[in-house]
Amino acid sequence: MTHGFDADYWEDHWREVGARDGHRQVPANPYLATGTEGLVPGTALDAGCGEGAEAIWLAERGWQVTAADISAEVLARATGRAASSPAADRIDWRRADLGTWEPVGAFDLVTTHYAHPAMPQLAFYERIAGWVAPGGTLLVVGHLQDPGGDHGHAHGQGHGHGHDAGDGAEDGQPPAHATVTAASVVGCLDPEAWEVVSAEERSRTIEGREAPLHDVVVRARRRTSPGAASS
Repeated sequence: MTHGFDADYWEDHWREVGARDGHRQVPANPYLATGTEGLVPGTALDAGCGEGAEAIWLAERGWQVTAADISAEVLARATGRAASSPAADRIDWRRADLGTWEPVGAFDLVTTHYAHPAMPQLAFYERIAGWVAPGGTLLVVGHLQDPGGDHGHAHGQGHGHGHDAGDGAEDGQPPAHATVTAASVVGCLDPEAWEVVSAEERSRTIEGREAPLHDVVVRARRRTSPGAASS
C-alpha cells in the first residue's frame, strides 16, 4: 500500500514551500540534541533530510553525515543552506527513494524527523532500523497518533519531509496513516536485537503556532550481538 507521498508529491510540495517562504532558516529539531546526548560522533544517516537543518547540526558537531531525500528541489535548498556552514564538507547529500534505496554499509546513527515515504510509516521505521550498525543508535521523531482527539501536527519547522501546511491534509494536520505511537514504533524493533533507551510521547510549542505539537520520540541502541545485555 502507498499513501501518495511519492517523488512528484514532494517535488510539488517543496516548490510551493520555496515560492511561499523563500530561503527561510528553520532550526534543527530540538529532540535531536537530547536524542544524541552522550553519543560519540561517527557516521550518520539523516533519512528524509528535507531542508537539511538536522544534517547540518550533526555535521557541525563532528558527525560524517549522509543526508538523503527523494526531492531534488529540497536538496537544492539544503545544499544552499549548508554552503555557509564550516562543516559543509562533512555532508554527503543524496537524492534517494528511501523505500527502495540501499546504502553501502551501516551507520553509527540513523535518524529521521517526520519523514513520510510512500510506504507505510511503521514499515519505513523498520526498514531504516536495518541500516544501524551494531552498537549504533536509531532516533525516530514522528507525529503522535490521536493525542486527545487530534491525530498529530503539521511540520511546523519544516523538518524532514514535513512542512507548515501539513501532509496533504486540508486542516494542516498529517493524515492518520502518517502518525504513530511510541508503543507502535517500539513494536517494530526486535527486543533480541535492540535496547530501547527511551520511548516518549511529548508535546511542545512553536512560536507563531497556537496548537501544541504532539510528537513521538524513540531512541534505541542496536545490541552488539543478538540477545546481548545492555552495557
